[in-house]
Amino acid sequence: MSESALVVGVTGIVGSAISRLLLDRGWQVAGLSRTPTEQQGVTPVVADLNDPEALKSALKGLAPTYVYLATWSRQATEAENIRVNAAHIRNVLDALAVDGSVRHVALVTGLKHYLGPFEAYGKGALPQTPFREEQGRLDVENFYYAQEDEVFAAAARDGFTWSVHRPHTIIGVAVGNAMNMATTLAVHASICKHTGRPFVFPGSAAQWNSLTDMTDARQLARQLLWAATTPAAANQAFNIVNGDVFRWQWMWGRIAQWFDIHPAALPSETQPLEQQMANDAEVWKTMASQYGLQEADITRLISPWHTDADLGRPIEVVTDMSKSRKLGFLDYQATDDAFFDVFTQLREARLIP
Repeated sequence: MSESALVVGVTGIVGSAISRLLLDRGWQVAGLSRTPTEQQGVTPVVADLNDPEALKSALKGLAPTYVYLATWSRQATEAENIRVNAAHIRNVLDALAVDGSVRHVALVTGLKHYLGPFEAYGKGALPQTPFREEQGRLDVENFYYAQEDEVFAAAARDGFTWSVHRPHTIIGVAVGNAMNMATTLAVHASICKHTGRPFVFPGSAAQWNSLTDMTDARQLARQLLWAATTPAAANQAFNIVNGDVFRWQWMWGRIAQWFDIHPAALPSETQPLEQQMANDAEVWKTMASQYGLQEADITRLISPWHTDADLGRPIEVVTDMSKSRKLGFLDYQATDDAFFDVFTQLREARLIP
């Protein structure tokens, strides 16, 4: 009998990656989302995470043994982020408790565990880099902490094991995703090529010059599966990055080369993408018509605010992977190839020219 999993947030970058991996391994996969898209092999479960009764009805009898929580809803304030996103986790796990089938729950959060939430991002006293899992919570409110606490409470009540996964910026493909640097940069580069606009790095000098790392969604999916099925990894939190480090001054040139454009020099003042792309909606509509692209609404593809937050940080951000490596997770992914794979998929899907 094959293993069964419920993926919450199945249409996102992480959810689609873990679903594909599990299906490739012969698992039965159900995918929960409010407005699901057709994904071959995935059983769709339609429910609103804000509605506990609807969730109980939708999940009744599903009885998954593994649960992957890979979703969040952006709110106007961190207090609202905490209220809404903690409730989402609680509502799902309460609904699943009825059948009592769950053996392991994996929660995806991120490096805001160390850097703080958006309202206090990269400010105040921060842990030394590289970030390590034993570094405690910051003394600020953070919806990641609230999500963790919901998982911990349900695990104590229902007897399942858990894992928490903290990726850096995730590289992957998903249309309509709120945090999608690779597609955002692909659209930006495509517009620069089409218009002749300089391909200007939108971040800080610190990010341009310092070492950093990122997380391919496929690498994260592999760790999610490993942690769920490795007894030594139970009830622990793990950082997850690709395993290489780079400087953006190098990576910017690599991305420019892929799109056959020239990288601009680092400007003397930061030029955020939200500023650079503020008037690009009509340009993209024209490009979609000219090149036969599948998505003419640029807002479905880009998240410049999130890319600006990552690339504008005033500090070095490097992540330690020793903990999971010592336990046997040895997978690796070159970050430039991760970008190129996404760009290739976007082009093959006619989402970029």
